[in-house]
Amino acid sequence: MNGKPNIVRDKAYQFALKVIHLYRKLAKEKEFVISRQLLKAGTSIGANIEEATAAQSKKDFLSKMSIASKEARETQYWLRLLRDSDICDRKVAEPLISDADELIKLLTSIVKTTTSTIKN
Repeated sequence: MNGKPNIVRDKAYQFALKVIHLYRKLAKEKEFVISRQLLKAGTSIGANIEEATAAQSKKDFLSKMSIASKEARETQYWLRLLRDSDICDRKVAEPLISDADELIKLLTSIVKTTTSTIKN
């Protein structure tokens, strides 16, 4: 990782690694459609946060963090779908759903705080 500690960036990076591992497992089991959606959304969270760290303005930062928040919600949707369709074992899916929820809460807080500073 680069630079000083950044909790949301670091959590998103670790989360993306977990998503990659799950994707590989599901691909070995010949599940490609939902797992590919999960891979794209789950790795996009951190990519957008990374872009936000180099934002050109507060509005640019807000835009990237908002996208990261949406991607976290989409990722959680795919994880729930994998779990509830019995494609993915609950013991595997539940911790990832919990991690996604934590990211959603962090990103929602960042978006709300940034929005209020832009309006003031």
